[in-house]
Amino acid sequence: MNVTYNFAFFDEGSKREIRRATLKAIAVPGYQVPFASREMPIGRGWGTGGLQLTLSLIGKSDVLKVIDQGSDESVNAINIKKLVADTTGVRTTEHTHEATLIQSRHRIPEVPLTKDQILVLQVPLPEPLRYYEPSENETKKLHAEKEYSGAWLMLFEQIMKYESMTTDADHPVLVHDRYVMAPSPIPRFDNPKMNESEALILLGAGREKKVYAVPPFTKVVSLDFEDYPFQLESFYGKHCRLCGSTDVFLDELVDEMTNETVYQCNDSSYCLEKLNEPVGVK
Repeated sequence: MNVTYNFAFFDEGSKREIRRATLKAIAVPGYQVPFASREMPIGRGWGTGGLQLTLSLIGKSDVLKVIDQGSDESVNAINIKKLVADTTGVRTTEHTHEATLIQSRHRIPEVPLTKDQILVLQVPLPEPLRYYEPSENETKKLHAEKEYSGAWLMLFEQIMKYESMTTDADHPVLVHDRYVMAPSPIPRFDNPKMNESEALILLGAGREKKVYAVPPFTKVVSLDFEDYPFQLESFYGKHCRLCGSTDVFLDELVDEMTNETVYQCNDSSYCLEKLNEPVGVK
């Protein structure tokens, strides 16, 4: 039996409500805007927040790219891409520079984004203060009063215990000199890509019912201390075994043939493009 869906799955009223929340989030950078998160044909925690943003914004002329931890071919990326494509008929691509709308889990693409692109990040935990304050009412007050001493104390305790900040992913950032924000579980390597980005960055948490945003050309600074500055993951002396890249985020792998540790680009489409191999546009 053939089932006919409205364009982009949602009814028009639902899309308008999500767009209104998105516009408010863009107007107040880094501020978490509540929205009426819809039931989706995928489980909460598997990207429903990002998917709802994508479905509410996508148009017939858009070109969609979906990645999961740098891969276009993971189960999560393939299924989200299929749902959007089946209910919109839009073209999909694996080339970052071709996409107008990019939905991602845990990574920002290596290719610099442009003013004609929107990046949607999937977020499991949007509240950066939740690690030390369980109450939603209290975190709202802390944000309103710009009281972020707890966030600094959390980083200070890491330094005292481990002699460095240990937030390998989701390291908190200060947006527009106002709100401390969770950048989603992207590696520290990707945090600087948010600063003064030409592209609009939207972040959606379906389970937590929150939307927030980093508008184009917005100042985004990772929290740190003068004597313990924020540092990226170091891949000094290492390179991708396939394309030879040294200035990208690399995955550490074990070669099954030699049992040696090797490195490879986490962003698979970037690696293939560097090798001049066809990625394919669907």
